[in-house]
Amino acid sequence: MERITESPSRHDHLERMPTVELLANINREDHVVADAVQQVIPAIAHFVDALSERMLRGGRLFYIGAGTSGRLGIVDASECPPTFGVPQGMVVGLIAGGDGAIRKAVEFAEDDALQGWKDLQEHAIGADDSLVGIAASGGTPYVVGALEQARRAGVLTACITCNPGSAVTEVCDHPLVAVVGPEFVTGSTRMKSGTAQKLMLNMISTSVMIKLGRVKGNRMVDMQLSNNKLVDRGTRMVMDGLGVDYDTANALLKKHGSVRKAVEAGAAGRTEGN
Repeated sequence: MERITESPSRHDHLERMPTVELLANINREDHVVADAVQQVIPAIAHFVDALSERMLRGGRLFYIGAGTSGRLGIVDASECPPTFGVPQGMVVGLIAGGDGAIRKAVEFAEDDALQGWKDLQEHAIGADDSLVGIAASGGTPYVVGALEQARRAGVLTACITCNPGSAVTEVCDHPLVAVVGPEFVTGSTRMKSGTAQKLMLNMISTSVMIKLGRVKGNRMVDMQLSNNKLVDRGTRMVMDGLGVDYDTANALLKKHGSVRKAVEAGAAGRTEGN
């Protein structure tokens, strides 16, 4: 099968291009990514609805991948607790070669078709959980093997890839395929393919967290107050929610520990006072 992600770049003699031309051509290629992802929205929506049902009853979301794909899954998973206030372990990212592969490539780790499922079993993955396999090429044995075994175990499965008809699409319930075409540097899937994967991961995690009630209006009301910037942001959210001054909002936020609780407490205090 011909892999679109491995097909020759539309651009050649890159080493001869002036810097401005290089950047302009990279940007020109990047413009196709959002359109490619747009075509996948119905399939993503179908998956998010199924995923939400499982997570509402206590299921977890797992991402699994190798190289850039694995790193993108880990980034998305790691950002869910501070952004949405969910517990650590509710969204889990795994990468071929283990955590050491986040910074440094582990040779041939992605070629082990059995290791992905072994890594998932360390987290006691079960039928209430969901797994997204991320593989730009769509043929990574570590990911394909994990999806195949997970599906047999009753886990809800999806894949994010940029190659239609690839192996990962055949072993999951929800294939999510963004066809972005050849890379600017032939085969360098950290570029357009990686951008498409990041966009789709953002869509999945953000929409499911909204469905889980972790956003109110358009605000991250359960975000962790882990630095001064976020405390200031949270304070301003409380100000907007209650119509109080900065000092009052800040005091409520520090007392109750989250925007949601601060607003609820402030509103309840007003009700009691009337």
